[in-house]
Amino acid sequence: MAVGRSYCVALVGLNGYIVEVEADIGQTLPNFVILGLPDAALNEAKERIRSAAQNSGIPLSRRKITANLIPASLPKRGSGFDLAITMAVLRAAEDIRSIDGTVFIAELGLDGRLRPVRGMLPAVMAAVQAGYPDIVVAEANVAEAALVPGANVRGYKTLARLAYDLGADPKDLALDFDPLDEETPGLDPDTEPFTPDLCDVSGQGEARRALEVSAAGGHHMLLTGPPGAGKTMLAERLPGLLPDLVDTAAMEVTAIHSLAAVQASAVRLMRRPPFENPHHSATAAAIIGGGSGLPRPGAASRAHRGVLFLDEAPEYERRVLDALRQPLESGELVIHRSAGTAAYPARFQLVLAANPCPCGKASGKGMDCTCTPVMRRRYFGRMSGPLLDRVDIQLQVERVSLADFGNAGQEEDTCTVAARVLAARDRQQARLWDFGLETNSQVPGRTLRGELRLPPGTTRILDTALERGILTARGYDRVLRLAWTLADLDRSDRPDIDHIGQALGLRQAAAAI
Repeated sequence: MAVGRSYCVALVGLNGYIVEVEADIGQTLPNFVILGLPDAALNEAKERIRSAAQNSGIPLSRRKITANLIPASLPKRGSGFDLAITMAVLRAAEDIRSIDGTVFIAELGLDGRLRPVRGMLPAVMAAVQAGYPDIVVAEANVAEAALVPGANVRGYKTLARLAYDLGADPKDLALDFDPLDEETPGLDPDTEPFTPDLCDVSGQGEARRALEVSAAGGHHMLLTGPPGAGKTMLAERLPGLLPDLVDTAAMEVTAIHSLAAVQASAVRLMRRPPFENPHHSATAAAIIGGGSGLPRPGAASRAHRGVLFLDEAPEYERRVLDALRQPLESGELVIHRSAGTAAYPARFQLVLAANPCPCGKASGKGMDCTCTPVMRRRYFGRMSGPLLDRVDIQLQVERVSLADFGNAGQEEDTCTVAARVLAARDRQQARLWDFGLETNSQVPGRTLRGELRLPPGTTRILDTALERGILTARGYDRVLRLAWTLADLDRSDRPDIDHIGQALGLRQAAAAI
């Protein structure tokens, strides 16, 4: 008997690697061995494959079966290798015809049905990029796999039907078995999720303007104010102001959510920016990513191209907040674990919300506040200076007055503000296209002081702040980025002194803290 071969994909983070599956049927006592660093779920495939093949009418050989997953040094995990191993074994027994060049990705049920697996989108993307466009998946995964351009996807419900199409003898196949259709939840159904409208926010003109600036330039925000001032309402309305994702970004976001989903299959690309709002008790692994074995994406990666909102930010552990400093600068998370290293994109907009003190009554005159100065310093001390220095907009949100309630419903809605944001983004892309950048928040300092350098008279106020130690070098650059965004919203060719002053004022909460 010849050695049977098939192909599958191993995912390490969002990166996929083609795995060649070899199967050999020996002449010794019955046994089933899987080689190539399989995890526990993959080792259990031996029993799933035997039962699925038996119930499909194509029982495996009673001799020793050895399946080798190449490259042997690459860790393999999950149940998505079930079908590829089965096809290699059947080919070794000459029960099916040659299947060279076809990638098989599916889990097997004991009754022989093909079950969907998560991470299908990044797996198919890796297969197509490696030159393997022919993909066989479970029928529930077809819509997601077909999102990848150039993929030739075939979906099956049962192992018996797949074996029949590959030339197996039909007389013993369980072709009459037709599993009931199971409704699989989708990641992005036809109905768009509800988006809160900005007109629901009463008053807060300055905060609404800051929200618009944040959306236009992709800037991070810190909102500080008393309970009930509307900080959470403002943050929840930020995703609605962001433009739809372009094809490349939509593919990245959908791939991350496909990998992170517990049981879901995407039916189309996610076009709206995601919004992640983890609880303040979340661990570093939940925010950054991690877990046993190879690390999985956390909330920061799931918020890629969208918004990561941390409400009651000082209540988070300081090490959790400081762990965000790397992705805020690089837009990527590299997580090292004993089982391997995974890299996930994490270019999100961070929105922090905090009360002025632990009791929340220190706003205004603060006459009712019961917190001591030490308690206030300790409260805000959980948000370190290096983290806050990376937050462009730091705004004090005041209480809503009775007059603001009288004007409820008369504020601008999300669509109106989003149109201005889109126009500002278009101006940025036209200016930054040659630099390979998308938004003002991504412009490096050397470009701000090089090709986009402003006249000395325009930046005099910033130069003075830097000399006096009011601004760091990083803060200097971030104020310049804000100024460019303000100029884009005003349809100006370049920032003037007023834009610089406004940008500097948007960091006023830092002094208050």
